[in-house]
Amino acid sequence: MENQTLQKLSDVVSIPRPGELIDGKILAIENLSIYLDIGPKKTGIIYGAEYQNAKNILKNIKVGDTISVKVVSPENEDGFVELSLREAAQELAWQTIRDKKEKDEEFEVKITKVNKGGLMTEIFDIPAFLPTSQLSPENYPRVPEGDKSEILRKLQSFIGQEIKVKILDFDEKTGQIILTEGPKEGGTAQNAVSSLKVGDIVEGKISGIVNFGAFVKFKTEDGSEIEGLVHISELDWQLIDNPSQVVEVGQDVKAQVIEIAQGRVSLSIKNLKKDPWQSLDYKTGDIVKGTVTRFNPFGAFIQIIDEKIKDKDAKIQGLIHVSEFGSEEKMKKALELGKIYDFQILSFQPQRHWMSLKIK
Repeated sequence: MENQTLQKLSDVVSIPRPGELIDGKILAIENLSIYLDIGPKKTGIIYGAEYQNAKNILKNIKVGDTISVKVVSPENEDGFVELSLREAAQELAWQTIRDKKEKDEEFEVKITKVNKGGLMTEIFDIPAFLPTSQLSPENYPRVPEGDKSEILRKLQSFIGQEIKVKILDFDEKTGQIILTEGPKEGGTAQNAVSSLKVGDIVEGKISGIVNFGAFVKFKTEDGSEIEGLVHISELDWQLIDNPSQVVEVGQDVKAQVIEIAQGRVSLSIKNLKKDPWQSLDYKTGDIVKGTVTRFNPFGAFIQIIDEKIKDKDAKIQGLIHVSEFGSEEKMKKALELGKIYDFQILSFQPQRHWMSLKIK
């Protein structure tokens, strides 16, 4: 009988626990404090540092509003339950972000800043980033030769605009949110995308070239036109600095669907070409001729000249590391762009499309 009475009392007067999220009705805002009705015979208070930390949130609330708060202490020396508004807001914000990610929900954000990597915004006062590569094909700044300053200029035109996005990834510990923008087409195009499957072969035209690949417009079996992306690494078996080296706008191409995610179609052109590396039988120590095609801080790229390469359009490239010369300056003195030299193979790994060389 006594236990039942105690149970009834605990049901009526619940004791708030530290860290618990509860709702409270604002009774008063005065003397740098907020007083809240949080249940039978319990009054909560937000004051001191917690009041200062919640100043931005306080602009939008008034007496009589019901708000979510987090319990800091179940009872202070004055008999109030100490509460935090900011911590509760952050916890609820992350919960909402988790829900949106789980449901793959689309929502609008307002772009506030940009940098060379993409667009910046805030979600519930948490910074969020929309990388340039995650913009829809319609919004990606298609700039000849991938001029970074011109890309930045075009990105700046998005400041103040609202864009529909989804959560691509997030990390609560670091406070990071990465966004992605889906294609702008409506249901018909989305149905067309859903009709595709990995492995399908499509025919279309190069509709745009960007620094990380090329867009291809193609039609599905029902006649719907959609656009997919061929990443620079999927354009050809050779190493490519700029997609315009191997494709041009308006060019007819065949491509294979290699991924469908977030309403985006990823394609590969090289998958429909024979891999020239697999027909080569080089071994360590072999001597080959090659032309120096370009330098970078870690070495020089060499295009191999050899009758063993049956496909005359194939460009097999090896790398001679800068350590073979001692410094980048010495490397550029020893080798001349466009000149042919004899090289010795140090390592040949056709599965990785890798060949390391040294000067003979």
